[in-house]
Amino acid sequence: MGVARALVVGLLRILMILILGSWVSLWLLKPTDLWTRKWRRAEDHVRTAILGYYGLNFAVYTFPIIALAIIGLVYLNFKSIEMRRRRSRSAVTALFNPLVVSSLLGVVSAAEILAICLFILFLVWTFYARIYKDLKNLMPIKSLALNTWQLKYLRVATRFGLLAEACLALLLFPVLRVMPLFRVIGIQFESSIRYHIWLGTALIFFATFHGASTLFVWAISHHIQDEIRKWQKTGRIYLAGEVALMTGLIIWVTSLPMIRRKRFEIFYYAHHLYMVFLLLFLFHGGDRHFYTVFPGIFLFGLDKILRIIQSRPKTCILSATIFSSRAMELTIPKDPRLKYAPTSIVFVKIPRISKLQWHPFSITSSSAADEEMITIIAKCEGKWTNDLYRMIHEELASDAGQTNCPPVYIEGPYGPPSINFLRYDSILLIAGGIGVTPFLSIIQEIGSSQSSGNFRFPERVQLIYVMKKSQDICLLRSISHLLWKQTGEKHHLKLKVYVTQEEQSDATSRTIFQDGFSQVRTVHFNPKSANHTAHGPGTLLEMAAIALIAAILFFVLLLSLNHIFLPQQKKPVKPKLKAKGLEAKDKIPSSVIDLILVASFLLSIVGSAILAILLRWRRLKKEIPPSPPKKAGNRNLYETDPRGTGADDLEEHEIYFGGRPNFRDILSKFPGESGGSNVVVLVCGPESMKESVARACREIHPASSARTRPKFTFHSLNFAL
Repeated sequence: MGVARALVVGLLRILMILILGSWVSLWLLKPTDLWTRKWRRAEDHVRTAILGYYGLNFAVYTFPIIALAIIGLVYLNFKSIEMRRRRSRSAVTALFNPLVVSSLLGVVSAAEILAICLFILFLVWTFYARIYKDLKNLMPIKSLALNTWQLKYLRVATRFGLLAEACLALLLFPVLRVMPLFRVIGIQFESSIRYHIWLGTALIFFATFHGASTLFVWAISHHIQDEIRKWQKTGRIYLAGEVALMTGLIIWVTSLPMIRRKRFEIFYYAHHLYMVFLLLFLFHGGDRHFYTVFPGIFLFGLDKILRIIQSRPKTCILSATIFSSRAMELTIPKDPRLKYAPTSIVFVKIPRISKLQWHPFSITSSSAADEEMITIIAKCEGKWTNDLYRMIHEELASDAGQTNCPPVYIEGPYGPPSINFLRYDSILLIAGGIGVTPFLSIIQEIGSSQSSGNFRFPERVQLIYVMKKSQDICLLRSISHLLWKQTGEKHHLKLKVYVTQEEQSDATSRTIFQDGFSQVRTVHFNPKSANHTAHGPGTLLEMAAIALIAAILFFVLLLSLNHIFLPQQKKPVKPKLKAKGLEAKDKIPSSVIDLILVASFLLSIVGSAILAILLRWRRLKKEIPPSPPKKAGNRNLYETDPRGTGADDLEEHEIYFGGRPNFRDILSKFPGESGGSNVVVLVCGPESMKESVARACREIHPASSARTRPKFTFHSLNFAL
């Protein structure tokens, strides 16, 4: 079975490479005269057939990426099983080590630099091929009296619109959570968000140049009043493009860091204008241009509806713990059958705080250590988390005893299909502030595996925890039992704490740890009011089946609605009419054709949603009722270690005050301390800290000889709170 499974994984990987290569080749050939001639001939051939030009556009431009997502889901299903059986290291790991470290881009790997360069070359090629033909065959526009330079500038502005279209084609892929286009290559949702930001910024730049330059040409030619309000019956609708540009600018401005971090609600609600933007883009560009960007829109729409369904029904918070550092730990029941990898995240909505807002949080628990509960830690950073803090404080202050569980909706978990960090000899975890949360799940996963002899686990784990105040030590409470029970353990955990804004105190390490772990308050809610547990997304094969059915349903609806509502051409278009641009399609308002596409899309999403609801209902019928949290799991250090056993183990951990760590020194010494030649460095925290660690990791390699040089693998994690 293992050999057959490996063969299936290999064949699926080859198939995905072929599909992706064909789709990329299509984009490269699209600006050429060869493709234009072949494509017009193909459209003429199918125009009188059942398929129609719209069916051909969907089959060529849209379906390959949908097929890639479907095959990717099947591939991840088999790969996750295979990765649990083998712990081999990838030969291309070095491509993901930091190559460029800058305050503008952050930490960028060699693979990312290569992808960026290839995308820029593609944009240059597309612009050059298009503008070369335009300037070579420059024709005056009858409705506009433009001189030569104005006409050339208008052509340049038009082609910048095509560059914006290319960015839009990729824009939604990085934010997919259920559909696995980026997960196939090992990039998780929280890490791919920055690609969405880069593509969105490029899209707005190209679209703004396109729109502003067009308006400029209209203005200097004294046609702006005539053109700016046009809603043409056929062709590009200018008014739709203008409103789409304004909508895009609103989305982009409210996404800037100074607004997103301080006024999250504005960012969150403004981002939902994407529906208006995409609809207006369809009206402006027409259905033929829309099919090229439709793969991302189709997958995103399907992804969105599946996420809404899988977050129902609501569950509850079983217990909440408040730490002295204004952080909160929430315990939520889960189905024992739900498994997730460390570093996974969940999205949480609490109706008592907001009926609309979802917030991501890193999971701090391990499904291997606790099969019935998920725990997350949130820190007061904005209005939503402050409201949550006040809500828990009110429950603590009330004298009602156990109250009903606060209802909560859970979406996820989303995370890697396998535990890649287990492939290495030693692990160096570097965390800053609340960035320690994903590492808590990693440490618990390794700790729970000590009794398992099935796989080879890292023997040395070192956690470098940088914090402003020593009270943040309380965030390590969930792994406190692993910090002192070190004697005779196979997997050794070493902790080094750096407190940057406090001076050295007279207290011992033991006292500081005990004080931090004990300064907590916990409220337990009535578990009898909890009707459901968190189930997580459906299986990967179920998602693949739903995506396939949705694509088939859309294709059938598209053909059917076009044949019902649009007059069909029974004869090929005559060359003279084609030269004048007069086709049967042109007799119908282009907005009607666009609305048929939208209707087909919405109906296919509704159909796939019904199927997903049925599968969800079937899964809920087999649900195991939630059980109350085990209070033993919430004990502090004093309760677990009342006689002070383990005090010597606490003393072996190190605490430094009044300064930041020297990451270069830490990285150079760690291989000798751990005794491992293959080291993975995981970093999570502020961007400035990630950049410092990346620079140190990059500098160590040239500083040592090839024989003595440790093999570092760098990974930057994004914490969710």
